Amino acid sequence: MRASLLQIDVNEGESVESRRVRVASLVREQAGSADLVVLPELWTTGAFAYEEFGSEAEPLEGPTYEAMAKAASDAGVWLHAGSIPERDPEGPLYNTSLVFSPSGDLVAAYRKIHRFGFDKGEAVLMGAGEELVTVRLPETTIGVATCYDLRFPELFRGLVDAGAETLIVPAGWPERRRAHWTLLAQARAVENQAFVLACGTAGTHAGVPQAGHSIVVDPWGEVLAQAGAGEQVLSVEFDPGKVAVTRDQFPALKDRVLGLAAPRR
Repeated sequence: MRASLLQIDVNEGESVESRRVRVASLVREQAGSADLVVLPELWTTGAFAYEEFGSEAEPLEGPTYEAMAKAASDAGVWLHAGSIPERDPEGPLYNTSLVFSPSGDLVAAYRKIHRFGFDKGEAVLMGAGEELVTVRLPETTIGVATCYDLRFPELFRGLVDAGAETLIVPAGWPERRRAHWTLLAQARAVENQAFVLACGTAGTHAGVPQAGHSIVVDPWGEVLAQAGAGEQVLSVEFDPGKVAVTRDQFPALKDRVLGLAAPRR
């Protein structure tokens, strides 16, 4: 299977509409060279551009949906279109990921469950999702998570229990915690014996330098490919069948002990 992770440079000097057009063109350029294309988190606005969330929020089937659906169809690829600030007419804003089929149909939408910021930023401006999302592709079943979710292993266990073999993580991860980004991507791959495709942004969001360094990790924790700091298309070919082989040769998942209780005091 061939994947392209589009590590987009998000900078304040480019309008959202201009970036939307540019990214759609980059997706189309993957035609014939990728089966799956992955974009970063909140690439339209920037993950740390909190003041822009409200003004740039759009309905699920808004301009980004329309542009990405057409780009996926034109390129004939499965497209994880990163995430957008979604405006729900009946609720709060959400950090919502969109997944399109090669025919341009929306096959899944995932509202980010773990919101970053503690008592500010995304944590207070956006609502929390409540549902895990997996999508069956011809070659593999993908499980969808977003950025800060990477720090919560129980979410990924839930995705694996739902059949996920390839874990997709778009992000807007800051440079100052780049070491955590690589470490956690490898940890999620090893503990779940799954591929991890983690796509970050480049540039600076509202004064916060981004880590870049998008990464693809195999079920043994080996790094198959990793980007640098700037805008880049990270292309990789991997064998989804390695998940079943790994889980068979080293069946650690079978030894999970569920429902453990805290010791009595």
